[in-house]
Amino acid sequence: MSGLGSTCGRPEALRRAADHAPFLRESIQVRPDIAETFATSGAIAATQLALGADGDTLEMRLRRQRHGLALAVALGDLSGELQLEEVTAMLSSFADRALDEAVRGTMAERVGQADPRGFTVIAMGKLGSHELNYSSDVDLLLLFDPETLPRRSREDAGEAAVRVGRRLIEIMQKRTADGYVQRVDLRLRPSPEVTPIVLPVNAAISHYESSALPWERAAFIRARPAAGDLSLGQRFLDSIQPFVWRRSLDFGVIEEVRQISARIRDHFAQGAIIGPGYDLKRGRGGIREVEFFVQIQQMIHGGRDASVRAPATLDAISALLAAGRLEDAAAGDLADAYRALRTIEHRVQMIEDAQTHLLPLEPAGLDNVAQLHGLADGSELLDELRPHVERVGTLFDGLAPDTSARLSNDPDILGEELETLGFLDPGSAARHIANWRSGKARSLRSPPARQAFEAMLPGLLRAIAAGPDPNYALNRLGDIVERLSSGVNFFRLLEARPVLARLLAKVLAHAPALADQLARRPELFEGLFDASSFAMPPEPQDFAQLLANAMAGNPYDIALDRARRLVNERRFALGVQLIDRRRDPLEVTEGYARVAEGALVALGSAAESQFRDAHGAFGDSELVVLGLGRFGGHSLTHASDLDIIYLHTAAQGTTSNGPKPLGPNDYFNRLASRVTAALSVPTAAGPLYEVDTRLRPEGAKGMLVVSIEAFERYQRNEAWTWEHMALCRARPVFGSADVRARVTAMIDDILRLPRDYGKVAEDASKMRAEIARHKPPHGPLDVKLGPGGLVDLEFAVHVLQLTRHVGLSTRLEIALEELEADSLVPANIVDSLKLLSRMLVMMRLVAPGDIKPTSETWQLVAEACGAGSWEELLAEHEAARHRIATLWNSIRQGTSK
Repeated sequence: MSGLGSTCGRPEALRRAADHAPFLRESIQVRPDIAETFATSGAIAATQLALGADGDTLEMRLRRQRHGLALAVALGDLSGELQLEEVTAMLSSFADRALDEAVRGTMAERVGQADPRGFTVIAMGKLGSHELNYSSDVDLLLLFDPETLPRRSREDAGEAAVRVGRRLIEIMQKRTADGYVQRVDLRLRPSPEVTPIVLPVNAAISHYESSALPWERAAFIRARPAAGDLSLGQRFLDSIQPFVWRRSLDFGVIEEVRQISARIRDHFAQGAIIGPGYDLKRGRGGIREVEFFVQIQQMIHGGRDASVRAPATLDAISALLAAGRLEDAAAGDLADAYRALRTIEHRVQMIEDAQTHLLPLEPAGLDNVAQLHGLADGSELLDELRPHVERVGTLFDGLAPDTSARLSNDPDILGEELETLGFLDPGSAARHIANWRSGKARSLRSPPARQAFEAMLPGLLRAIAAGPDPNYALNRLGDIVERLSSGVNFFRLLEARPVLARLLAKVLAHAPALADQLARRPELFEGLFDASSFAMPPEPQDFAQLLANAMAGNPYDIALDRARRLVNERRFALGVQLIDRRRDPLEVTEGYARVAEGALVALGSAAESQFRDAHGAFGDSELVVLGLGRFGGHSLTHASDLDIIYLHTAAQGTTSNGPKPLGPNDYFNRLASRVTAALSVPTAAGPLYEVDTRLRPEGAKGMLVVSIEAFERYQRNEAWTWEHMALCRARPVFGSADVRARVTAMIDDILRLPRDYGKVAEDASKMRAEIARHKPPHGPLDVKLGPGGLVDLEFAVHVLQLTRHVGLSTRLEIALEELEADSLVPANIVDSLKLLSRMLVMMRLVAPGDIKPTSETWQLVAEACGAGSWEELLAEHEAARHRIATLWNSIRQGTSK
């Protein structure tokens, strides 16, 4: 029998237990009935028999049950009938029940009733995650509520709680002729050297909200209410959840956990290396490093992704893998190592029921552990464990990069270092560094901030020096450093992830629109930490659900703030994908549109829900939102506003059913204003979208919301040609599926109304001339407003859509393909649309306002648009605009096919 996962028959398990584990041998003699039941009926039957033990007192009964369970579980473990997860779950469930019975028994002794109200036991460590090992203490946090704790007359609540705690500990761990129930460790409570063993719940909440140490976050990943007043325990854990699961990445915590592990390695140096005397728990590559590795990933990602918050280590590994936070190989290696190490830890503890994690130092003892497990000798056991230990140690060592060498303070040496990093003008870079080191910037005044800044600076400067215009990028970096209120996390993030430093250098060099955002809100960069940031955003309804989940349970203003953070992170990440050439610009325009539509659905629903609290609803009536323009066409840019029209389905003469009822016009106009505000009003997380409602009937003079029937009458009887043209890119983006289908059909009917080609073409030509007068192009590269630009192409398409009733899609590329199929536009004109659209979305980032990009940035734009050089792109751009201008001229002059 060999291998860490080996199993054997029941007689063999009994033989190994008797031959190699004195504790189990004695237990078999004391409880032969359990051994016999195991031999005949198996491990589950044996555990049930053990848990049925009785006694004259609570202490006696619990001790006998625990002793019998230890034997039954060990035999099931040795035989392979019980897997590691089953063993730890059985041990943990018994500990939970024992603790709860002990609390109730204590209450009955003291106040005459077994009501645990006001006293809760928080399980932490391995008990908290249902992973209790074979001979382990239980890490507990004991809390009480002075308002509800039952106590004796004239007894102080704090003193009463401490007495309950002392009696609980006595019941659990005092050794008698029947053994003990569980060793108890209360050292994970705040300041255990000075605080009482039971803490007031509000004082504990205050501690974790204000003054807890970073490592305590990791401890609470596995915390849960285990006994006593479970609702009180859950209230406590819910209250401190923001402390445990932070949306902002904190690499200081990660470094703190790594330092704890390093100190443990140093303290237990004798058992740090795999071999005789190896510490299975604390050694390099041991159980604790598996747990810490997993918990660090959870702390990084869990604030944003609740799916990875599983308390149990193996469950957490699976969750991290499923969420794409761990690679397959690393997840498999960690899980295999954890099972192997925990299994051998159990073997070591079974021998004498000792709370030990050490492999024996002497050869005979090591051989005995191996033989209890079914191996030939200690050498074979070490050979089995060594690959697991080495792999875990390597993974843990790679959690964070080694600290970079700091740049010198000596000006001459600094200049040489900057030349080595790649700066052709080291003097300019040195002046920036001197200014940052002066302490003038608020973000660099604290020692931790300066330390983090100096640590990340070499890596970031190396990336900047490799860019097209280092001085330009340094100036932008200076703006960010100056505007940051606190830079510690931002600097630590850049140090911990050099690939993000490279991305930042690209943003600083090429994308002033993104750099300006980053200077105002550096936390946007944290969103790039996850690989998922570089995936396409999900479909609008799925993204809306993500936002709704993040907003749930928060007051309205905080919910809006949380949604803005997520939306702005996604938009920022899409911009970075453009700058880093990770995705075709046309895909990114679709991504921007998905994010915007998801945001409208989530924020519109939140605004609607809050509005209904005051004014009720109109039964089945509802608000409907149309997206128009680039929004309706699924093709937004970084700077796009949202063109929308509000409609409603309520009948006149009715009122809402809330405490403050309103008629339909007041109701839906006020609601629409709320939705607009939810999308556009800045919060602490910044602004979101500019909303433009001027395309509604009668424009700014008309009501903000009209009924669907009124909208249809207006479009059929009063609307101008340009309003029908705008309707060509209108689609419902908010409302129930049935109403959206109804509105879509209505729009299609209106667009298919018979129209005179000459009249439509003339009206469109006049409207285009008005636009040219009021919004002239910004220059020869204005691919939207200039001659032969995107507006000309849109006008040409809309004239054909309205008069030929072909290509009635809000997506211009689909419309053009269908028009081409009917020979209504030249072949491949859609390629001109795609080229100019790519240029538009890129230039919104690299050349906003009057900023003039560098030649390197123009080259980046060219490559993103599929050209080999800027000169080649300019030639393609001129040809595309000529084709579009030719098409538009033929349309407006009535000479098209």
